[in-house]
This record gives sequence, structure tokens and C-alpha cells, in this order.
Amino acid sequence: MLSGSEKDDRTKASLAAIFWSFFKIGAFTFGGGWAMVPLIRRELVDRQKWLEDSEFIDILAIAQSGPGPIAINTSVLCGFKMRGFAGAVVATLGSSLPSFIVILLIAMFFLRVKDSAAVAAVFKGMRPAIFGLLIAAVWQVGRKSIKSRIDVAFALAGAVFLLLLKLSPIQVVLISAAAGILVGVVTRLRGRERGTAGQKKGESELNHR
Repeated sequence: MLSGSEKDDRTKASLAAIFWSFFKIGAFTFGGGWAMVPLIRRELVDRQKWLEDSEFIDILAIAQSGPGPIAINTSVLCGFKMRGFAGAVVATLGSSLPSFIVILLIAMFFLRVKDSAAVAAVFKGMRPAIFGLLIAAVWQVGRKSIKSRIDVAFALAGAVFLLLLKLSPIQVVLISAAAGILVGVVTRLRGRERGTAGQKKGESELNHR
């Protein structure tokens, strides 16, 4: 958990600083989507201390559950968490502007050089690097969010639903949400029953004395 002073520091993140952080992330991330996740986490959680790890994981879960690109959704939610609506706007602009500029340049010049051996070599080198970024994103999120047997069961069930049963990601998200609610309700009921049983046992011991 962050101390009071650290929490105050993160809320003082200027809009310019938020924009520049997300602009750097957008400019140096190839592959987009999940490939951007480890860079966002490193910048916001490790370097700037604007968010806690647990907050970032919760934001990531919401971003993945909603429609639209994961990178943009994460930028919007992180920016909003730090500086409200204005933070969401500048974070989104910062993360998307580099892609817009690069794609615009590609649209203007790529058709002229698409058959170039140098261009083909660049893309050949980028593919395994992008795969490495995806693995890093899965590892960083997984080691923070999977902490119990129930978490492992949810992760394995999600993989089975997606890879073997061929369910859509939307269906998997909805099933996981419903299962999470059910597990939470059962856990609370068991906790209350144990608390009640412990209270009755304590009262019984007092009566025997």
C-alpha cells in the first residue's frame, strides 16, 4: 500500500506529464494491444508511482472486459483514475497520436517501398519482439493476479473455454464474471457461518465457566 504522501504525489501528476508518458509508450510500442500493457505498467506503476499494482490490474480487467482496443481502454481508465475526465482525454491522445502519425506516413510512403528487402527484414525482426512483449504482459499480469487455487482454476477454465470449446472472449468474460460473483457470495456466507459458529462456541465456553 502507498503511504499518504505517495498518494498525494500521484494525484499531482500534471496533464502534460500524463500526455508525455503515454506519448512515449505509444511511440515505442510495436504491435499495440497487449504489447503496450507492460510498458504502461512500468511507466505508471514502477517509474512514476501514479498507480498501485492492484489498481492497474483492476483497470486492466475492466479494459479487457469492455469493447474496443485494450491499449486505448487502458489509457482512458488510467488517465481517468489519475486526473478525471481531462486525464482520460490527454492519456488517450498521447497513446494514439504516435500510431496515427506513423500510419499516416505509412499510407503515404509504404506502397513505394513495400517490396523493399530492408522493409521485409524490419518486419521479420519485429515479429518475435512483439511476441516477447505479449509474453511479458501475460507474465506481469498473471503473477500479480493469480494468487490462490481459485485464481488458477479461473485461469485454466478461461483457457479451456477459449482454446478447446472455442467460445468467444465476450462469453468467457461474462461466464467468469458470473462465476466470480458466485464464488464471492459463497465465500461471504462461509465467513459468516464461521463467525457465528465461533461466537456461539465462545459463549458456550463462558457459560461453562
